[in-house]
Amino acid sequence: MTLNLSVDELLTTTRSVRKRLDFEKPVSREVILECLDLALQAPTGSNAQGWQWVFVEDEAKKKALADIYRSNAIPYLEQEAAERGDIRDQQQPKVRDSARHLTDNFEKAPVLLIPCLEGRPDGAPAGLSASFWGSLLPAVWSFMLALRSRGLGSAWTTLHLLGEGEKQAAEVVGIPFDKYSQAGLFPIAYTIGTDFKKAKRLPAEQFAHWDTW
Repeated sequence: MTLNLSVDELLTTTRSVRKRLDFEKPVSREVILECLDLALQAPTGSNAQGWQWVFVEDEAKKKALADIYRSNAIPYLEQEAAERGDIRDQQQPKVRDSARHLTDNFEKAPVLLIPCLEGRPDGAPAGLSASFWGSLLPAVWSFMLALRSRGLGSAWTTLHLLGEGEKQAAEVVGIPFDKYSQAGLFPIAYTIGTDFKKAKRLPAEQFAHWDTW
């Protein structure tokens, strides 16, 4: 099923889905590969295409990855959020509540994804680091857009990468840790309803700079 969304609707309603993931409805490999085919059209530095995509369906491995995520997420979510004095403060309780829901239920998603890129940018200068991640992150976002267009959702999480978590996750699914970097851990599921709306954001004028800061 493909949703009849305009480009603007797709771009403005692709949310980080946590509480509205349908843990009961199976997700076929066919639809995942359709989304991946679209994502692989994204630009990548020097056309290297050094990405690899690890999809996890095995229940024991999903549980192991969820436990790694929880070991970092629980203490993180217990911290007090810094107040910014704008609309983001009003949204924070809802965001944290949905994050806790995902933390508690991560392994229930039908499929988990770890997108990887060949190389280890650890300690690299800013320019090299930006170039490195710029060869993967556009494709990951395209994958999330493709999911949305087919009635599925996900959430881009990175907390499992803290401390020894990335190495532990690599061991769970056999990622060559010394050769590949992980960009996150993504639950994949059909969404409960497809009526997502635009998020409340601060106005573009507040973030735009013309010719100087």
